Amino acid sequence: MTFRSRMLKMHPAALVLTSFLLVILVGTLVLMLPAATRDGRIAAVDALFTATSAVCVTGLTVVDTAGTFTLFGQIVIMGLIQVGGLGLMTISVALFNWLGRSVSIRQRMAMQDVFTHTPREDIAKLVRSVILFTLGVEAVGALLLTTHWLAEFPAAKAAYYGVFHSVSAFCNAGFALFPDNLMRYSGSLLLNFAVCALIVVGIGFPVLYDLQAWATGRKGARGRLALQTKVVLWTTLILITGGSVMFYLLEMHGSLPEGPPAQKFLAPVFQSITCRTAGFNTVDIGALQDATLTFMLFLMFFGASPGSCGGGVKTTTLALLAAFTVCRVRKSPRVNMFRKSVPNETVTRSVSLVLVSLSIIGLAVFLLLVGDAVAENALATPHGSFLSYMFETVSAFGTVGLSMGITPSLTTWGKLVITCMMFVGRVGVLTFTYIVVGAGPARGVEYSEENLMIG
Repeated sequence: MTFRSRMLKMHPAALVLTSFLLVILVGTLVLMLPAATRDGRIAAVDALFTATSAVCVTGLTVVDTAGTFTLFGQIVIMGLIQVGGLGLMTISVALFNWLGRSVSIRQRMAMQDVFTHTPREDIAKLVRSVILFTLGVEAVGALLLTTHWLAEFPAAKAAYYGVFHSVSAFCNAGFALFPDNLMRYSGSLLLNFAVCALIVVGIGFPVLYDLQAWATGRKGARGRLALQTKVVLWTTLILITGGSVMFYLLEMHGSLPEGPPAQKFLAPVFQSITCRTAGFNTVDIGALQDATLTFMLFLMFFGASPGSCGGGVKTTTLALLAAFTVCRVRKSPRVNMFRKSVPNETVTRSVSLVLVSLSIIGLAVFLLLVGDAVAENALATPHGSFLSYMFETVSAFGTVGLSMGITPSLTTWGKLVITCMMFVGRVGVLTFTYIVVGAGPARGVEYSEENLMIG
């Protein structure tokens, strides 16, 4: 059996996972080329970490992106971000459609799992719309950011910086070409607006497609928005607003930059938006209060929305768990949201997703602590705090990219653990669940019931 025939016979979940692995492998090899780095070499584990961070649109870096990589290397990273944000399968389907070739059933199923919550026949049209929309929004973002940097750099360099950071922002990657990320621009209204807008617009392709259909009249009455669209929009609004207020209250006498009131307003809003999945920062994350960092763990864990470029267990899961709790307190037999009943299977999967995700994060933190303890005993190297490792792990799982500053000092073992977390967070826990247990029919024996005391 040929490699192509094996790929075509894969389950959609395995197909998506394999496509990400292939892109990461190719990216690692290209970044190890002498032309990709300024001194002509980079450790294999660092190249793997950087490629994974780019493809999984995370933004964690073990080396300074601009200081380590040449223009060629930076363009490779930008390409990996774009491919990782859209997904290799998305680009393949669009390319096949453009060439007039048919798209396999498994490719259609893979795209359906990524971009829509209900079966669709026009999946190729949806994918084409996603790519055109992405390129259009990134072009507008690049223009705004180029305008900002024209006052600081020559036109060519300003345009390059605009394109790189626009792609990085829309794909929720968080890669920046400055050693301090975007801290030096904490007072720039144009840059803050452009980056935040790019991140928010990437709220999720199913939502954007539904909003477009509603706006053009194809959805009929104003109340015909899909349940997922309503849940994503309201949850996102609540998280951004609540996150901004909480960040301001916790850091108003701490790390908020000194300056005019507008600057103190920009930083909380910026961090509330980027903390969910993007990974840019205009304040020193390592200098934040422990309470602020703990609240940011919550935002990073739930992350972005389904169908977007971000990771985490998704905003819809958070909303569903909240609705599930309220309905159970009220002793309602079904979970209802916006006058719609959510299937019990979906509710069960959301609870399982959170529990499995917390278990994976706990295991990763434990492995980091064990590896750090071994390294400390062997090499007498300083170790990080528990909170810093927890923050790093959740940031990797949520493909956020924020760090308290310990990423460059990770041991080889630590880099590999975080690399795995970035990959799991981007591909999705449910995909890995299929790989481990398969997707066959439910099996098991049902016995007579007997109650247990809980709580």
